[in-house]
Amino acid sequence: MSVAVEMNNKQNPETPFGGSFSPRWLCVALLFLTFAYASLRIYVPDVGQKSGTVIAVAALAFILWRENELRSSAVFWCLLGVVATQLISWVAGYYHHPAWLPSNPEIDRLGKWFLFVGVAFWLGGSYFNVKLALSLALLGFLATCFFFNGSLGQWARGLQGQRIDLDIRNAQHTAMFFGVALIGLLSFVRRCFSGGRIAWLTGTVWVFAFAICLLGVVVTQTRAVWLAMAVVTFLAICILVVAALRGRFSRSARRQGVIAILSVAALAVIATVTFKDTLQTRLAAEHSVMAHAVQGSWEKVPYSSVGTRLHTWRAGLEWIAERPILGWGGDARGLVIDHTEWLPSIVKRNYGHLHNTLLDFLVSYGLLGLSVISVLVVWTGLGSYKSWKAGVMPTEVFVFGWAFFVYYFIVSLFESYSFFWTGSYIQNVVMGVVVTFIWRWQLETGSSVFTFGRKQAAP
Repeated sequence: MSVAVEMNNKQNPETPFGGSFSPRWLCVALLFLTFAYASLRIYVPDVGQKSGTVIAVAALAFILWRENELRSSAVFWCLLGVVATQLISWVAGYYHHPAWLPSNPEIDRLGKWFLFVGVAFWLGGSYFNVKLALSLALLGFLATCFFFNGSLGQWARGLQGQRIDLDIRNAQHTAMFFGVALIGLLSFVRRCFSGGRIAWLTGTVWVFAFAICLLGVVVTQTRAVWLAMAVVTFLAICILVVAALRGRFSRSARRQGVIAILSVAALAVIATVTFKDTLQTRLAAEHSVMAHAVQGSWEKVPYSSVGTRLHTWRAGLEWIAERPILGWGGDARGLVIDHTEWLPSIVKRNYGHLHNTLLDFLVSYGLLGLSVISVLVVWTGLGSYKSWKAGVMPTEVFVFGWAFFVYYFIVSLFESYSFFWTGSYIQNVVMGVVVTFIWRWQLETGSSVFTFGRKQAAP
């Protein structure tokens, strides 16, 4: 890059672009609902869910109604693509296995993944709005972890080495949230420690929040989250070292980086020493299970935590091989479990998915559906890079988005997060934060993420 990281970002105008397409009072009201969705989806699920639906429908209506550049965004082609995919998969299944299909194509299954359209539109490319939305999301999550009946008892059991879930679906989903919170805190650490006169306050809040989230990752005892955090941390350290050696950081940025690294290292050491036995027991479990699976001795693989995943993955791959293009429809995850003859009854009673988002998606919608989602992923990754390079997307948001993608991809290989409200919620918040700056860059420069040979407008 031609400029230092901390000098990369010019100040973005703080007038949300959503305001140019709607009355000011309506824009303010829908921005308020956006904050409600970010902060209350976990703590007050009904309010958060309804808020998310309203902002998404309103944003879609305004974008399609008014003539503007956003209408041609690849996001809406992908939305149209997932609707078409679900319809095609349902119709094809109706002629192949009608008894196993629901009465309608249920296009909202993947439609929920596109609530980020509302988040992105009403945040309006405003960095202030983005910081507030992310702060409220973190606050809402932490409030959920402490303000419920029996919360202190659960935390106490967690400190004693028991696995806890803090009443958020199950421990895996709670751990996933804690991991995302850690990534967000690390991504915005420079802002927290350089807040001028209130730096002491924001820095103190950062340390306490980081300590709680690190403790949460430990007591929820989810190995996939530990693995993902280890990979993200390793990659981040490598990138930071290379950037520092190439002189990409100012003296103040290096000092703040050292503070963050020391804080992380100190808290990690404390957690490791305090929970040494818990960590060793959890990590050492089921080594023999993996060994049997690698050797192909499936009859020796027990139906334990890891073993059940391996068996259901094997079953899912068999079903995918039979219908690789269109899949088996929206209910395919349950079909695999219920109609795979060699799976035992205990698995059929207790599970309804494959514990792997990628396999669940492929068995449901095949390579056709995967191709549509892949276009969205590529568009987001390329758009985030272009908008960051142009100085529109702040570096903290760019880092957060890419770190989240790596982290979420890894944890989703071991749990079907995206097919539960927890995963769709966190996807929509992060995607909304990233896409809002991509759209701002497109509107300000007239550029496109996918150019296909067209000449880019001058920034």
